Amino acid sequence: MSNSILQAIAIPKLRKVPGRHADGGGLYLEVGESGSASWLVRMQKAGKRRDFGLGSLDKLSLADARKARDVVRGQFEAGLDPVAERKKADGVPTFRVAAATVHKAQKRAWSEGKHSTQWIRTLETYAYPVIGDLPVNKIDRREILDVLLPIWIDKNETARRVRQRIGAVLDWAYVKGHRESEAPLRALSKGLPRVTAERGHFEAMPFADVAPFIARLRDGESIGRLALETMILTAARGGEVRGAVWDELDLDAGLWSIPAERMKRNKPHVIPLSPAAVAVFKRALALRTDDAALVFPGLKSGKPLSDATMGKVLRVMGETAKPHGFRSSFKDWCGEVAGFPNELSEAALAHAIGNKSDAAYRRGTLLDRRRVMMNAWADYCDGGRGVALKVVAA
Repeated sequence: MSNSILQAIAIPKLRKVPGRHADGGGLYLEVGESGSASWLVRMQKAGKRRDFGLGSLDKLSLADARKARDVVRGQFEAGLDPVAERKKADGVPTFRVAAATVHKAQKRAWSEGKHSTQWIRTLETYAYPVIGDLPVNKIDRREILDVLLPIWIDKNETARRVRQRIGAVLDWAYVKGHRESEAPLRALSKGLPRVTAERGHFEAMPFADVAPFIARLRDGESIGRLALETMILTAARGGEVRGAVWDELDLDAGLWSIPAERMKRNKPHVIPLSPAAVAVFKRALALRTDDAALVFPGLKSGKPLSDATMGKVLRVMGETAKPHGFRSSFKDWCGEVAGFPNELSEAALAHAIGNKSDAAYRRGTLLDRRRVMMNAWADYCDGGRGVALKVVAA
């Protein structure tokens, strides 16, 4: 390619001179009699010469035109038709558009609205500023690394979710014919630093520390503290507790019936309430205002307690455990102290059925046996240790 001879500073003057002005490498600025100006690139191969328009001077600077020339020359020399390649590129969505499409298609299958919101929000926060406006066929290992490296060490769990979600979008683009390959996730490992810290589990409080913690928790009275104590005593998930409404509760019968649409597995779940759990709900009832539907309302009217509130209660009390970790505390206690069968504790946690044997065992709700277990857990949490209530699997 010959040396460039056009100077950006001279372009406004050249626009007043009709004709073709060469820049080198086959690039020309073509100025019409009316003053219109556009870029074109002239190439020749096997004795055949072709001219390709690159666009108006109003849209392409000299620097942009040179980049476009190099792309077109590369395509032409590789035996590709630049016009056809441009038409193909025009139909390729940006990552932002593709992600929105994937999110819309998948959110119907997600049982929790929270997950749907988090899925797109993580991409909006971390991916869009870097690759949001790139066509999906222009995103490779380097571009994904640019997204992940700034958060890989300090926010590793989030970074891994972002990586997985980027992969889902790019794999969708591959299936739709917008990319030549699937997401290059396997190749990313060579460019990401090794993270040695253990990950993948919420930090759980040892079950032996739960009773002293609850005693301290009861020193104060707030919606956040009541919600956290409910979560501990029922072994429910945080979202199930925060979204609880009074219509789900029968405190006289000691039952909490959670509808399918609020459960992770999209199946209804009934929790037998211990007397201690009923007492917590009655304490929350005493704080109820204006016939509010939510048991644990947040600061905004009609909105549930925020996801971070229970975690804040733990941090203020000097604890590093996470709210969700109390489900592990309960599970460990069931197996190591109380001797309840695994199938029973799994039913209490509303986990998926593992095999056909479990399914047969758990065909019913097992309410009577689960009530015994939850009463024993509440007794343990209240300092009674629950030894007298040890159960042998039938």
